[in-house]
Amino acid sequence: QVQLVESGGGLVQAGGSLRLSCAVSGSIFSINAMRWYRQAPGKQREYVARISSSGITHHADSVKGRFTISRDNAKNTMYLQMNSLKPEDTAVYYCNALTKPTDYWGQGTQVTVSS
Repeated sequence: QVQLVESGGGLVQAGGSLRLSCAVSGSIFSINAMRWYRQAPGKQREYVARISSSGITHHADSVKGRFTISRDNAKNTMYLQMNSLKPEDTAVYYCNALTKPTDYWGQGTQVTVSS
């Protein structure tokens, strides 16, 4: 079992920044990779970024150059630094832990970007 708790969401003006955190507990050794997803109202959940157990990162084209995924193993925490935020980044952001045979999800944190 893996438990995930997101934090750091809020209301920010366009062009601003936020840093999301995802605190991880439980069977951390079983995690192969971790990812951020987001879901805007009326839309499907969208992949944002991932980081592998070896630290290799990948970002979706929609956020590349503005968002950065990272982690602090000592704190068992994953981060998403979001800069140059746009109104279209408004969504609930979820962290995800990929294990075999299942995925785990956090409860989500709301990010609202005003124009």
